[in-house]
Amino acid sequence: MSHPAHGRFTYSDWEEHPVGRDGAFPRLARAAVTNAFTGGVTAEATTCAYTIVYTGEGVGGFTGVELLSGSIEGREGTFALEERGTFDATGTDCRFEVVPGSGTGELAGLSGSGSFRAVTGEASVAYAFTYDLA
Repeated sequence: MSHPAHGRFTYSDWEEHPVGRDGAFPRLARAAVTNAFTGGVTAEATTCAYTIVYTGEGVGGFTGVELLSGSIEGREGTFALEERGTFDATGTDCRFEVVPGSGTGELAGLSGSGSFRAVTGEASVAYAFTYDLA
């Protein structure tokens, strides 16, 4: 049975490093980010690693993995999300899915997917997540 979880997250410690030639498009970058989740998913400080491709100035796509240690609706454990999205001057659109087998503790057997839309200039981002626990 699927369960919905909604809430918000804020990001901090965005650390981005270019890969390859600066100023050329497309170009690659790597980024490490820390997020804090509240709501249905609670995690004080996640670990994120992204690979970014810039197809123009401030426009492109990304893939990444985020490791969350915390709880979902009060069940504690750790799990990983695989993330994929696009961005432009208005913001970022992302879809994510639980990495199969990554759930630990009370989150063992976790599966699910979700999305978020981060609007440029807003510090807090709403997320929607639908999950199952085996």
